Amino acid sequence: MLTAAAVLAVAVLGGAYALGHVLGRPGGPLAPPTPRAQQQPEPHAGAEPDVRPGDRPGGRPQGRGDPGLTAPPPEGGTGTGAPAATSPGAQPSPGGSPQPGTTGPDPDHGPAQLPAERGGPYGARISTGDSYVALTFDDGPDPRYTPQTLAALRDHHVKATFCLVGQNAKAYPELVRAIAADGHTLCNHSWQHDLKLGSRSGTTIRADLERTNAAIRAAVPDARIGYFRQPGGAWTSSVVAVARQLGMTSLHWAVDPQDWTRPGAGTIAARVTAGVTPGAIVLLHDAGGNRQGTVNALYRLLPNLGRWYALAALPTAPRPA
Repeated sequence: MLTAAAVLAVAVLGGAYALGHVLGRPGGPLAPPTPRAQQQPEPHAGAEPDVRPGDRPGGRPQGRGDPGLTAPPPEGGTGTGAPAATSPGAQPSPGGSPQPGTTGPDPDHGPAQLPAERGGPYGARISTGDSYVALTFDDGPDPRYTPQTLAALRDHHVKATFCLVGQNAKAYPELVRAIAADGHTLCNHSWQHDLKLGSRSGTTIRADLERTNAAIRAAVPDARIGYFRQPGGAWTSSVVAVARQLGMTSLHWAVDPQDWTRPGAGTIAARVTAGVTPGAIVLLHDAGGNRQGTVNALYRLLPNLGRWYALAALPTAPRPA
C-alpha cells in the first residue's frame, strides 16, 4: 500500500504535467512569448505596391532579371529612383553580363533619317537597324505625365523619342522645350491625332504635318524633327510619301504593351520585357489619358532593360557644321 507521502508526490507531479500541457508544450517547458516588435505581418498575397488611381493591379513582369528592383515614384511625384549602373554600349550575352558593343546613334554625325525598312508597313520603321532599343512616347506633351516621364528617364540616364501631337505642343510649349533640353528626339504625331489622316488627300496630309512641325518649332525654333508616326499605326502609302517629302522617316514599332488600356504597371513592364529583342522600337504613351501606370512601369523597365540592351533615342539630323 502506498504511503501518504507517495500519494502526495504523485498528485503533485501529475498536476504539474497537466498545467504544463495546458499552458505550454506537452512534456516541456513553457515557450517564452515573442516580443511584439519582432512579429512580422503576413504579406498580402497579390499586393501591387505601385498601383495608382486608375490602374488595375498587373502581373509581375516575366523575363530577364527582376523588373521590380527600383521603387516606383510616390503618388503624383517624379520619383527618385537611383540611376541604373549601366553602360550605354552594353549588349546582351549568353551569361547575362553586359559586353562592350554599339553605343547607339550619334546625334552629331548620324543620318538625317533612317531609310525605309523592308517588312515595315509601307516602309515605316519597326526597328532601329542596330542592336540598341528605342523607347518612344506618344500623344504628348501632357502637364501631368510628361514631367514624370522625363524625370524617370533622367534618373536612369536614358534618352528616348517623343511623338508629339501638334495641339498639345501648342498648348504646352514649355514641355516641348523640356523634352528637347533633355536631349530626346522629337517626332511628329499629327495635329490632332487623326486616325484617318493617311486616307486623306496629299494636300491635307502635308498641311497637317507642316502645321504640327510649326507648333513644335514655335517652342524650339531649331528643333530637328526627323520622324512621323501615324496615329493608330493606320499607315498608307500616301502618308509615308508625304512624310518622306518633308524629310521625316515614318516610325512604327515592334513592341506594343497596350499601355493605353491601363492594365497596370506590372503588366506593362511584363509585356515590354517579354517582347523586346535587339533593335526593337517600343511604343509607350505619356499622354492621352491616365498614364500613371506607364510612368510607374518605367521604374521597373529602365534598370531591367538597361542590363541587357543599350537604350537610346533614334538618330536625328546632324547639327550644322
